[in-house]
Amino acid sequence: MNRQNIWLHLAIAASLIVIAAVVGQIRRWEFQQTENLATTAKPESTKACAMSRSRSEREPEVLVRFKPNVSLSEIKKIADRKNDLVEDEIESVKNLVAIDDLSNRAPEAVAEEYRQLGEMVEYAEPNFEIKLVPAEIEIERVLTQNGGKPDVSSNEGKNLPNDPYFVAQWALRNNGQNNGKEKADIDAINAWTKTKGSRKVVVAVLDSGVDYTHQDLIENIWQRPDSVPAYKDDELGAFDDKHGFNSAENIGDPMDDNGHGTHCAGVVGAVGDNNEGIAGINWNVEIMGLKFLGKGGFGSTKNAIEAINYAIDRKRAGVNVRVISASWGSTQNSRALEDAIRKAGEEGILFVAAAGNSSANTDKFPHYPSSYKLPNVVSVAALDRFDALASFSNYGAKSVHIAAPGKEIMSTWLKGNYREASGTSMATPQVSGVAALVLAVKPNLSVEDLRERLLKSVDKLDALDGKIENAGRLNAAKAVGE
Repeated sequence: MNRQNIWLHLAIAASLIVIAAVVGQIRRWEFQQTENLATTAKPESTKACAMSRSRSEREPEVLVRFKPNVSLSEIKKIADRKNDLVEDEIESVKNLVAIDDLSNRAPEAVAEEYRQLGEMVEYAEPNFEIKLVPAEIEIERVLTQNGGKPDVSSNEGKNLPNDPYFVAQWALRNNGQNNGKEKADIDAINAWTKTKGSRKVVVAVLDSGVDYTHQDLIENIWQRPDSVPAYKDDELGAFDDKHGFNSAENIGDPMDDNGHGTHCAGVVGAVGDNNEGIAGINWNVEIMGLKFLGKGGFGSTKNAIEAINYAIDRKRAGVNVRVISASWGSTQNSRALEDAIRKAGEEGILFVAAAGNSSANTDKFPHYPSSYKLPNVVSVAALDRFDALASFSNYGAKSVHIAAPGKEIMSTWLKGNYREASGTSMATPQVSGVAALVLAVKPNLSVEDLRERLLKSVDKLDALDGKIENAGRLNAAKAVGE
């Protein structure tokens, strides 16, 4: 190459560098303008806020936890130098932040760049995607209130609710219907002689949201009391969190548009004995909707963490959130999610998680968050109406703690409907619901004592020996002390 060509190539290279710098500055200026518009729209705030986002909008690429000695202002300066934005600080986990890369790099590349900061960073990881994974038989039939109700002539006795679909709720009372095994249930009838729940106990359903207008749920939906201030986040802004929080879209409304979360909520606390639909394990309870999964069942670890962070904030503000019910998971091990769940435990919140629907041994193939070895986590497998481990259910003698009914479970659905569904997703709120029943009787139980009570009050099943840690099926009556 001659001297003239060398200088030509150098000139071209220099030009490209200048162009890249100009483009980066333009993008930074455009983003700053967006911040200014947001600030102008809300003159009472002096901080830029993450605007509400649609489902199609991009998630932050990475989650980074910096060492305790690194201040938030330093973190923001580091991000700024990398042409990144601190999209959100997770207040409950010190120095955990969500980073939005403004240069469209691959998430793993961005995470690696932050790992290279060495002693300043605890960890950096991509913002993993989470998707609901249905069981083999997810939907059997849809029922409405307009006809086809089962015969309720057998519903007699003071603890048998008059709800028309109760006869189909074999998980609560298995009298051999549909050729099932009699008494292969959680013994809800005897538990209800002790308590039918309490509206002083709040269960957060961390899922696709909750249809808080459903006629069988509306009386048991949590509403933020006047004594508790509206939720505020330094980066995300202020929210009218009347019924919970929607971290999928950064808004206060957790309305379900998928159905999964509403189904789980009904298992925990559909109003009992109201001559409507089904009976929840708790006839009286408060259900808080935490929506982090969208209509298609997709979400992210960051949004799950953000919703947990909200629950912790509400607990600290005086809301009696004692249980988070999490009927979802993935094989991605997120240290950030683990840290958030650990913090929830430190605040007195039990975290009940689905073991997964892959017929896998989670001792060998972990499923998260159910496989986190934390003192507030309960991993739940699914049983069928014959007291057998459901064919789709994950298991693990060291990593799955308890089993509960999870196949052909009748519960609430969108638009006032009812539906049968199957999965460890349906087994999880059985445990969450019984935990709330226990707390109605023993409101001051610690997380550790509540967890121990649930796991030690089971019915032992030979079919679960070597499959489940305590080889037992959930028993509500024993758990509440009846």
